[in-house]
Amino acid sequence: LGMFSELKFPVPWGHVAAKAWGPSEGHPVLCLHGWLDNANTFDKLIPLLPRDCYYVAMDFSGHGLSSHRPAGSPYHFLDYVTDVRRVAAALQWRRFTLMGHSMGKTKTSLNAQLFFLSYCFISPQFCFLYPEMVDKLILLENLGFLLAPEDTEAWLKSERMVIDRLLSLEAKQQIPKARSPEAALQRLLEANRHLTAEGGAILLQRGATETPAG
Repeated sequence: LGMFSELKFPVPWGHVAAKAWGPSEGHPVLCLHGWLDNANTFDKLIPLLPRDCYYVAMDFSGHGLSSHRPAGSPYHFLDYVTDVRRVAAALQWRRFTLMGHSMGKTKTSLNAQLFFLSYCFISPQFCFLYPEMVDKLILLENLGFLLAPEDTEAWLKSERMVIDRLLSLEAKQQIPKARSPEAALQRLLEANRHLTAEGGAILLQRGATETPAG
């Protein structure tokens, strides 16, 4: 298990990098590092673990060898959860073990404490959103993910819908359709029934681009 291979998974802004140990046919284990760390967090740990597993340690966006998000884009903790879902899809893993590591416990400011609380929720949040995909959760110096009972169902439904829709759109990678001005207006009016034909035409003057195809 001392030997590893480098992996890259394409994402809309570049790629997510990872390193893998063990036989690819082994039991899948996805390893998540902490804030300002990277996949090398697990270099000394993986060789001590069972040899019949396939360990993949990913670099979160903006960490290690993974691409940074576009300038001006925030690094929200739910985006990291989405990265985990992207990597699982790229690996074609339907069920796997999730091992997450926090970024430590000593913080000197309230902002850092709040960031820590949101960041270390990645593994538990993924389990909460996709329980059917995780057979075991291993937390290293981490916290659980707690919601008020009255918020649980609504949060689960809305956040999972956001992630699933985003990944579905990315998977399609459709080329934008060319339409006639009339067809484009009709499509806009179907999508927003509060618009009048005049209002839709005004929006299309700036919201559509003319190409040789339409």
